[in-house]
Order: sequence, then C-alpha cells, then structure tokens
Amino acid sequence: MNLDCIEKSPSFLCQSENFNDITPARINLATSEDVCREMARVYRDSRLNKIASSEGTKLVYMLSQILKAHEVFVMEKKLSELELLVPRGIR
Repeated sequence: MNLDCIEKSPSFLCQSENFNDITPARINLATSEDVCREMARVYRDSRLNKIASSEGTKLVYMLSQILKAHEVFVMEKKLSELELLVPRGIR
C-alpha cells in the first residue's frame, strides 16, 4: 500500500486503485436519470471496495435528497403548466 496515501488521504480514498487521482471529475446531476446513474456508480464502487461502505451510504443519502428535490421541482413545474391550461371559471 502507498504510504503517502495513508498519511495524506482519508481512509476510504486509500482503498482506491489509483492513488494519484483523488479529485473527482465534474458529475452531472441535472436530471433524475443522471442522479440515478451516479447512485448506481457509488453502489458499484462500494461493492468493489473502491470506497468505504460508510462513505457510499452518505453519498447515496445526499444523492437521494437531490433526487427528491429534483422530482418536486419537476412536479411543481408540470402543475403550473396544467393550471395555465384550466379555464379560470372551473377553479
């Protein structure tokens, strides 16, 4: 195991195969599909011991909150669009 990794990085990063690449790439979370894809990636990394399961749990929790917020945003937008289609006298 790389001693530099042990001294300078959190323990979950030391389990990674590539110790030099600890800065994650930009992750697109613009759609529900993007968030679900990232959740699946975190799950796979946790199963393969690339990240600690406790870290994976935290990340999936945060992603689930992002997913929930995204779903509420989409539903509010669709509801607003539907309200515009309903004639004023029916309300």
